[in-house]
Amino acid sequence: MSALSDLITSRTSLGDAEVTHLQRLVGEWQLLSDLAFADLLIWVPVTVLEGDADEVTGLLCVAQCRPTTGPTAYQTDQVGVLLRGERATGLRVALTEGRIYREAEPDWEGELPLRREAIPIRTGGADGAVIAVLGKDASLASIRTPSQLELAYLQSAADLSAMVADGTFPGPDAGIEEGSGPRVGDGVIRLEPDGTLIYASPNALSAFNRLGIKGSVLGEPISALTSGVTDDPFDARDLATAVTAAIEGGRPASIEVEGGGAAVLFRALPLRPRGETLGALLLLQDVTELRRRDRQIMSKDATIREIHHRVKNNLQTVAALLRLQARRVAAPEARLALEESMRRVSSIALVHETLSVSLDESVDFDEIVDRLLGMLADVAGARGRIAMKRTGSFGVLPAEVATALVLVITELVQNAIEHAFPSGGEGLVQVVADRQRGELNVSIEDDGIGLPPNFGSEDSDRLGLQIVRTLVSAELAGKVELRGHDGGTGTAAVVTMPLGHKPRVGG
Repeated sequence: MSALSDLITSRTSLGDAEVTHLQRLVGEWQLLSDLAFADLLIWVPVTVLEGDADEVTGLLCVAQCRPTTGPTAYQTDQVGVLLRGERATGLRVALTEGRIYREAEPDWEGELPLRREAIPIRTGGADGAVIAVLGKDASLASIRTPSQLELAYLQSAADLSAMVADGTFPGPDAGIEEGSGPRVGDGVIRLEPDGTLIYASPNALSAFNRLGIKGSVLGEPISALTSGVTDDPFDARDLATAVTAAIEGGRPASIEVEGGGAAVLFRALPLRPRGETLGALLLLQDVTELRRRDRQIMSKDATIREIHHRVKNNLQTVAALLRLQARRVAAPEARLALEESMRRVSSIALVHETLSVSLDESVDFDEIVDRLLGMLADVAGARGRIAMKRTGSFGVLPAEVATALVLVITELVQNAIEHAFPSGGEGLVQVVADRQRGELNVSIEDDGIGLPPNFGSEDSDRLGLQIVRTLVSAELAGKVELRGHDGGTGTAAVVTMPLGHKPRVGG
């Protein structure tokens, strides 16, 4: 979509509303292309210089759609092709006169005969302006007597083409992205204005059969066919309401119906060419297998979240036991070691707690850091004495990155609390995140007493710094550096890591 918008914006004077209408058409035009067995091309008028700076109007192709139901009319991409002169005659007629132009005789594209049709693209209804032309070019390489399916498709394509010229297809409330709903090949039904079926494709009949609808369906109201087989009577009622709304010119609506162990997705579109109510087009798709897979995925996701919840509970239990044990130990060094272990376990528990309520294996790391800083301040007894804050945003990080990084931040923040403010001093510790394309820079900064003389982080035997170096290099594929601020006060521990790296799991 962005390529279409960029091309139109750079080469034409169309406004935002016109561009949006063309985007809506592109979101729906695979349906029209498949029904017409034809390539669709959007042509917009442009002004070009020719000869001695003479300005002439040409037509530029800005988008192309090939049919999935038949051969393409063009082996090469037509986007960017500029037509002038005789070749653009039909397109100019549709653009200037606002009517559908059909060439009487086939045109030849190389060795292939083509039947060309030019449809004015109007916005704002029948009185709206023509902003572009929709070329409908069908290959005539294999001419034969059309089947009933082909006749039904072609008639529906003609009705939708007339609605394009009327400015009523697609409607103003249609989306601008190509949908993942039923396609022509999944199943097509044509309905009369009273809701009865006058045509059903073979795939549509197969979908009906999966629902439990047997025998002939032609001449039957769609509401009567589905009401007797649906598991939920509200499904049949919703489908009948959507069909009625479509017949009356309402927006396309999608309804899913379940019955007989199957699930079928219906999409109703109005057929109102030239303001005449002709009924509705109903696309349907058997989505039984898709829904089964969706349920499996949902069950798997729920299981994973439950595992994270239980891991979080177990880690919190371990942290509580370490805290109780630390209170009973008289030796200061042993008590300190137990308290540090408790903090590390608690920080990992924060990640699993976030994952237990997440829909995927990614976490909002800003939330984790904010909660981590509050926990560290409470455990260290620094709340009210040392201000702690986060600056910048980490964004969303994968779970495996978050687990290692939260341990790194825990160690570096705890190191700053213990060593930057001796004897109960006051100050500030902040975690600064700078996320750029493919890289994350994290700086833990304090305004404390600074690094001791001749300090070398690589030579330090402190367990916390050893853990940081190991995690950053082995798990995060990054590097860590401790820097002193100018003037001798304050320290910054800077971690630089790539975001595209997938951490190594295990030994």
